[in-house]
Amino acid sequence: MRSAELAGLAGVSVRTLRHYHQTGLLEEPPRHRNGYRDYTVHDLVRLLRIRRLASLGIPLERMPPLLDDVDADAGSALEELDAELAAQVDRLNAQRAVIAHLRAHGAAPDLPPELAPFLAVFSTAPLPSSMVQHDRDQSVLLAHLAGDEGLRSLAAFYERLSEPDIAPRATEIARRYAELGSESADAEVTETAEALVAMLRPLIDELSPGEDGIVWSGPLHLLTEYTDDALNDQQRRCLHLAERMLEERDGAAGG
Repeated sequence: MRSAELAGLAGVSVRTLRHYHQTGLLEEPPRHRNGYRDYTVHDLVRLLRIRRLASLGIPLERMPPLLDDVDADAGSALEELDAELAAQVDRLNAQRAVIAHLRAHGAAPDLPPELAPFLAVFSTAPLPSSMVQHDRDQSVLLAHLAGDEGLRSLAAFYERLSEPDIAPRATEIARRYAELGSESADAEVTETAEALVAMLRPLIDELSPGEDGIVWSGPLHLLTEYTDDALNDQQRRCLHLAERMLEERDGAAGG
């Protein structure tokens, strides 16, 4: 029989048949004078066996012993395959759980799932789209830099920030911060920084009493580079001023 007939009988494509030849799983018969290869029913049987192994998820590179050695330890191969499939099922279930979590909170799929419920609160706030996008991008970077351990502290901070007694004030400060620009007076920048510190300092003390706060696992200079690129001059001034205020207050408390 010709290659197309063999492939049709086995339910595979001619391209797949050629791939099995290339990998050595199926011996390629020599060509006749007319240029065609003539396959036998034995080739069909081997091809059907290959298909059966493939349907179980056995990789091609593991098939030769199972195809050629009647004494091959099939039980061990199936046990190993079953363990791999169980791990795949666990990964898929974990992915589905994350997807369900994001859908439940109306969050974008690119957001860190640990922060998504709390970021969703601010995504619907009356803020400029540029600031909403900035917060989303920054959260992705923060989650990455925090690592697994720091992410728990970061999520606790976002959760507290999004609660009803804090969220309206946080949104209003974010709005004022977003409106800072080249025409903003120094007093406006200072007042926004002071409002930001007044809101953040109690949260930091509440969530990290007697500790150094979030333990970062990534290079924090990347966060500085991001904010420097994403913000205008007055917004950067406001942020740096707020950072100095927090540092000075920490220094005074420590002294």
